[in-house]
Amino acid sequence: MSGTIDARLAKLSIELPQAAAPVANYVPYVISGNLVFVSGQVTLWNGELQYIGKLGQEFGVDEGYQAARLCGLNLIAQARNATDGELDSIKRVVRLGGFVNSTSDFKDQPKVINGASDLMAEVFENAGQHARATVSAASLPFGVAVEVEATFEID
Repeated sequence: MSGTIDARLAKLSIELPQAAAPVANYVPYVISGNLVFVSGQVTLWNGELQYIGKLGQEFGVDEGYQAARLCGLNLIAQARNATDGELDSIKRVVRLGGFVNSTSDFKDQPKVINGASDLMAEVFENAGQHARATVSAASLPFGVAVEVEATFEID
């Protein structure tokens, strides 16, 4: 049924941001076969950077979780563009890759990236269960706290 994901977003009161334009020599997504590879999305809300700083310094796990959730919203916004607005054509969230700008003693990177993972499960339900990698980074573009990339399977 067309519009199922959009209806779920509305029911969950989830608003998607505008999909960000690339800031360097890359494209926001690539479709290869039935896979959509979405470039890493940072903590951007409609053109305004959020969550600038490091986990374990400026931010704790709860704020990092929200930062990762914001990255996830941006991933879905890019996927919406990739599918010409038809989020229902997404059959599965295949994989997320999470990068956490954190201090050397911060150990909760997986809890932070759960913000994006939990969002995918909320929005896509069982199809939102995915493989994942989570790593710490000494820094990220623009000094943001989190960046997340994704691979989606489409019809």
